[in-house]
Amino acid sequence: MKFLKAPFCLLYRIWFYVLVTIPILVLFPFLLISISKEKWYPFFFWLARFWAKIILFGMGFFVSVKKLQQFEKGKSYMLISNHTSMTDIMLMLYVVKDNPFVFVGKKELAKLPIFGFFYKRTCILVDRGSSKSRKEVFDQAQERLKQGLSICIFPEGGVPNDKSVVLDQFKDGAFRLAIDHQIPIVPMSFYDNKKRLPYDFFNGSPGKMRAKVHHFVETQGKIQTDKKAIKEECHQIILEGLLNKF
Repeated sequence: MKFLKAPFCLLYRIWFYVLVTIPILVLFPFLLISISKEKWYPFFFWLARFWAKIILFGMGFFVSVKKLQQFEKGKSYMLISNHTSMTDIMLMLYVVKDNPFVFVGKKELAKLPIFGFFYKRTCILVDRGSSKSRKEVFDQAQERLKQGLSICIFPEGGVPNDKSVVLDQFKDGAFRLAIDHQIPIVPMSFYDNKKRLPYDFFNGSPGKMRAKVHHFVETQGKIQTDKKAIKEECHQIILEGLLNKF
């Protein structure tokens, strides 16, 4: 059965990269304009959401989003979720539509052709092996928050190597920033991304893709000594979401 499945999975994976690349090439002039000035970032964000929808629906993903609390338009948030697939980026863009945000992501993705060109110009890149890089991330994130944008961080710090891990331990960065700027943390559970398009190259299939936006965790009045408790609370919220029914 695996032998029969492999060719389909290979073609399906190639189709994913086609869907990632072609819209960028088509929209290239508009994307270039949108990144030429910082104040035009919301236009880039709108284009990025359009790109994400093309990929999600082009891959045959049927997206369902349940929101336990609604976003306030124009307000800044710290967006977090579990991280299991490249499609996490697209799903996050799909879920959050009225609050432009910036991803904090690993710098290695900037090496990807075409996608990497815009990735390194619009996202906050981190080298997790460098303490200097981590400091620069905080400075850049603070600047974006001052501009009224939101920040998205996958707090596991990467995709767990052990596929049996439902949710890895969280790093501190997202929670430190949220407390510094007194902005709400928005925990989300992404249920199906690992099944739909895992990092395992010869797996993946069309089907449902569910996301739940949990009640926000407030940081108003909190200080850095509260960081550990808030981090554990957010971890528990997302984990319980993943373990329980949608």
